[in-house]
Amino acid sequence: MQTSVTWKGRLSFNGQAESGFTLPLGTSPNVGGDNDGFRPMELMALSLAGCTAMDVISILMKKRQDVKDFQVKVFTEQASEHPKVFTYAVLEYHVSGHQIQEEAVVRSIELSATRYCPAQGMLKSVLPITLKYFIYEMDENGSTNLVKSGEYIPPYART
Repeated sequence: MQTSVTWKGRLSFNGQAESGFTLPLGTSPNVGGDNDGFRPMELMALSLAGCTAMDVISILMKKRQDVKDFQVKVFTEQASEHPKVFTYAVLEYHVSGHQIQEEAVVRSIELSATRYCPAQGMLKSVLPITLKYFIYEMDENGSTNLVKSGEYIPPYART
């Protein structure tokens, strides 16, 4: 894989991936930026969310779950001192649909965490990651009602 960033001026860059897609990178004005793009650490959290989301939804579709809406939220904490690395992450999987099976959701999260997601595979070795799930039943109007929630604890995190 090859990626690059090209400087636009001040603390602004354009990032480009081997796939040809581009995105802006920037930072806040209080550190010399123009608030015109993603912060690099935001992209790390976003890549973690995207990586596991693609795994989980793919597995849920293969398990023929009737998913109507799906979101992965990542909450991170960073060290107060430089280099201000992530010290902790919580991933929340929010799955909405009809008659979603809790076992299917847990198994999908498990496979992503232990086998398929390279972002999670890398980050789990340097910070604790908590994996939570929320399953919602969706009615005919699109309203949702929380029916199940829990936490998946991967084997590498068990004591």
